[in-house]
Amino acid sequence: MLKNALHKTVWSVEKIFDRIRGQRDKRRIIEPYAGYATPTNLIVRGRVLTSLRRGNPKPDQSRWTNFKQMLALFLTDEVGDVEVSARGVTARTDDEGYFTLPLPREGNHGWVDVGVRIAGDEATATCPVLIPQPTAQFVIVSDIDDTMLQTGAYSLAKNLWTSLTGNISTRRVFEDAIRFVGALSAQGRNPVYYVSSSPWNMYHFLSSIFDRSGLVKGPKFLRDLGISKTQFITGTHGDHKGASIDALLAANPELPHVLLGDTGQHDAFVYRDAIIRHPGRIAAVILREPGPGPDEESLAAMKEIEKTGVLLLHAPNFEGFAPQVVAHIDALG
Repeated sequence: MLKNALHKTVWSVEKIFDRIRGQRDKRRIIEPYAGYATPTNLIVRGRVLTSLRRGNPKPDQSRWTNFKQMLALFLTDEVGDVEVSARGVTARTDDEGYFTLPLPREGNHGWVDVGVRIAGDEATATCPVLIPQPTAQFVIVSDIDDTMLQTGAYSLAKNLWTSLTGNISTRRVFEDAIRFVGALSAQGRNPVYYVSSSPWNMYHFLSSIFDRSGLVKGPKFLRDLGISKTQFITGTHGDHKGASIDALLAANPELPHVLLGDTGQHDAFVYRDAIIRHPGRIAAVILREPGPGPDEESLAAMKEIEKTGVLLLHAPNFEGFAPQVVAHIDALG
C-alpha cells in the first residue's frame, strides 16, 4: 500500500513538472533509434526531447569530467503527447517522449532510412530500420554489458564505476566479440540485434562505442527506467530482456535464433525461460564467463538449457565458437 501510494504521488508530481517544463521550453528534437522489421511492418522508433545533451569526450579527460558528461545523458527533457508521422502513418509520444510507428513493409532489404517529422514543427529526423536479407539463415540476439562491452556488471560497484566514469573514447568492446559476431553475421546476411537493461539514455553513447570498434550494427532494445502510470520503475531486468526476445522471435518467425550473453547477470535464466516459452525456436545459447564465472544457480540453469537439446557453449571468451554454431545450425537444416 505504501509503495503504491508513493508511486502515485511521484508519478503525479512528475506529470505536473513535465507539463510546466514543456510549456516553458518549446524546442523539439527527434532522437532516432534503429528500428526493425516484422513480416508485415517496419517498426520505426525514436524519442522527442527538447534538446540533446552530449559532450565531446577526450581519451585523457578526468573521471570527474566523464561522470558529469554521463550524468547529463540522464537529464533529459522529454516531450509527451506530440504527434509524429512518417509515410502517412501517425502516432503520439508517450509520457517519456517515446514513439513507435508501424509502417507497411516494402520489398527492400538491409538498412532503410525513414524520414520522421513532428506535426506543426520543423523538427525532422531520419530513422534507420533493419530489414533481414531473404538469404538469412539465423538471427543473432546479444546482450551488451560483459558480453560485447567490458563492464564488470557481475559486480554492482564495478559496474557503476566503469559505467559512470568512462567515456566513448575509453570504453572497450571485447575483440573476440567483434570477430565472433562478425563471423555469425556473415557480412550482414544474418541480422544482429542487441538487448540490454541499459536505459535508452545510453543509446547514442553505446552506438558510438560500437561504431568505433567495428562491431556489427544492429537495432538495440534498451530499457525505459522512467516512472509510468502503472509501474514505479518500468520493467525489471529479466522482464525487459525476455519481452525483447519474444518480440524478435515474433518478428522473425521463420528463422532460428542464437542468443549471446554472459553468466554475470542471470542471462542463463532468461534464456532458459525463453527456450521453454518458444520450443524449437532457439538453436544455440553462447555465454561469456566474466569475473568469477557462473555461480551454482547459473550452472543449474545452464544444465537445464543443455537438457532441451539447444547447443550451449560457454567460456571466458568466444574464440573458436563461430564454426561450431554454424555447423550446428546447418545440421538442424
